[in-house]
Amino acid sequence: MTHPWTIAAVDEVTADPQRISVLFPAAGRSVGRDPVDPEHDPLGLVHGTGDDRARAALVLALISAVDDEAAAGAIAELYRYGDDAERRGVLCGLNAASSRVEPSVAPPSPAPPTGTAVVAAGRELVADALRTNDPRLVAAALGDFAARELDQHGWRHGVLKALFMGIPLEAVVGIDERGDAELSRMAAALIAERLAAGRDISADMTRLATIQTTPGG
Repeated sequence: MTHPWTIAAVDEVTADPQRISVLFPAAGRSVGRDPVDPEHDPLGLVHGTGDDRARAALVLALISAVDDEAAAGAIAELYRYGDDAERRGVLCGLNAASSRVEPSVAPPSPAPPTGTAVVAAGRELVADALRTNDPRLVAAALGDFAARELDQHGWRHGVLKALFMGIPLEAVVGIDERGDAELSRMAAALIAERLAAGRDISADMTRLATIQTTPGG
């Protein structure tokens, strides 16, 4: 069930998009920061947190309320000036806008299409997040948006970084569709390095090293 604060905040942003600059930082205090599935996903890497979902809904409302250029600029500012939780919220919003399935926290209408300017801005933000060492940011950066919009080279390296950081592959969207022989080779090389160093090998590493799909790109 969507939090009442989120419903009201979405209505505010829909009526006055500039309100997102005030509401976005307030999401954590208003809906909480607990993981959605604390038993199976205690860090919120796979399913996110309550404030992730609230902020994703606000980003969707913003994209619906303004034109593509204005949405891209506003999203970039929210990310640039936000803390790590707010940056993750921007990425979650991009994922929700890119998903073919309507998110449970979306406004009543289906997720709006992602415009060219928003896509361009989103690629830059995802690339920035993948350069960080924050597992929550990296996990959010490898969601629906990256699966649909990131080039194969950048996507592969993002997946490998997630694997190196111990982020479960369940958090990465598009493994079965975009995984290819090169990604498998990279994972196998990581396994060889860890074995040589006497370090443990995870089931996710083994899975990635044996991917059989070979999409173009």
